[in-house]
Amino acid sequence: MVDCKKIEAAISGLFDDHEIYYLKEKNRKIESRGKELYGLEVKEEEGVAARGIKDNRMTFAYTYEQGEEGAESLVRNLTQLMPFAVHDEDQDFPMRYETYPDADLYDDKGAGNSDKKETLFKMEKAILDYDKRIVATRNCELHEIEIEARILNSKGLAFEGKKTLYILTGMCVAKDEDEVSWYDWSWSNHWGEIDGEKLGRRIAQKTLSFLSGRQLETGTYEGILTPQASCDLLSILSSSFLAENLYKNKTRLKDRVGEKCFADVVNIVDSGLAGTGGFYFDGEGVPARDNVVVKNGSFQGFLYDSYYGRKFGVPSTGNGTRTGIKEPPKCGPRGIFIERGAADILSSFTNGIVVEELMGTHTANPVTGDFSLGAIGHLYKGGTSMPFKGVIFSGNIFQLLNNVKAVGTDMMFYGTYGSPSLFVEDIRISGK
Repeated sequence: MVDCKKIEAAISGLFDDHEIYYLKEKNRKIESRGKELYGLEVKEEEGVAARGIKDNRMTFAYTYEQGEEGAESLVRNLTQLMPFAVHDEDQDFPMRYETYPDADLYDDKGAGNSDKKETLFKMEKAILDYDKRIVATRNCELHEIEIEARILNSKGLAFEGKKTLYILTGMCVAKDEDEVSWYDWSWSNHWGEIDGEKLGRRIAQKTLSFLSGRQLETGTYEGILTPQASCDLLSILSSSFLAENLYKNKTRLKDRVGEKCFADVVNIVDSGLAGTGGFYFDGEGVPARDNVVVKNGSFQGFLYDSYYGRKFGVPSTGNGTRTGIKEPPKCGPRGIFIERGAADILSSFTNGIVVEELMGTHTANPVTGDFSLGAIGHLYKGGTSMPFKGVIFSGNIFQLLNNVKAVGTDMMFYGTYGSPSLFVEDIRISGK
């Protein structure tokens, strides 16, 4: 066990201000293949990161070493880096907070190993037994993650929390006149909400629906973006809400707070408790909160960590994010999502296209919002659907969200991003 108090005592006299961040993470992965246990992987990491400020210069270091060795390693690395640190008067740490959200993120009951294996096997069985055209499964895995984090600084801030995360994944391969595959996953902070059979059936049904896919005619369509596709597009947009990009002039939303930037039906929230990264506090110890960034299409404001909050003279919105202990916190989205609407837009859909998956979102331009992505989905005519593939979906994320006419109720989170289905006009497709 890392002794944070001992580490604090070792570095407190060396700096004007300091911060200690402790993280312990247990990962357990089981994999099935052919309805049998195929692999087991267990990993546990425990370490601590520290930041120190001296004469408005901040340094950062981390270590996985325990006891005296860990403290000595941090002190040595922090002090050796000090001559190379950049002077910046906005470097500081958050003050003490009296309250933190009371969120239900930790499952203290869990499940036995036999229950976990059975759930995984049920998912794979549900896929393989669904139809004779299904020829294989891949990536049938159950990930069980337990995280314990603690943070304290010289301003009196101190808090700790624990969370659990269960992630079930699977891929199905089907073959007829062509071969197709589909990958999907579900997750929860609580074991009791994991349903292997349900996910298996969903993956099998979706895979079969793509058999005998054809190219669409080039043109402009109206249609639906499913939650998975909508989350991919939201990942492109999300950087435009960050104060870091406002400071660097890398967002189209600069000087547009209060303006109508999207369709009336679009509401976007960033929550520190939502998505797979949800936690009681951000990477700097600021309590998690909900931040409304778009309300009825109007842009409400940017997301700040402590550093960029000081740059602009505003409080942090709890958006100092960490990916672990190997990097210092940075300004980023926590759990950003488009709020669900009032109607089930997918069940009554009869004409147009449904975009199910996008490929190549990393090639999009997050500053301008321009994108050109591979897409697969279904074309509907009179209620009858035909799968399509091999097309390019192109446009601009800002214009696209101005063309949203309805928002569904089928909210889903994929990692940090969440969205229901979106009904959109003017979907530009390049096909045959």
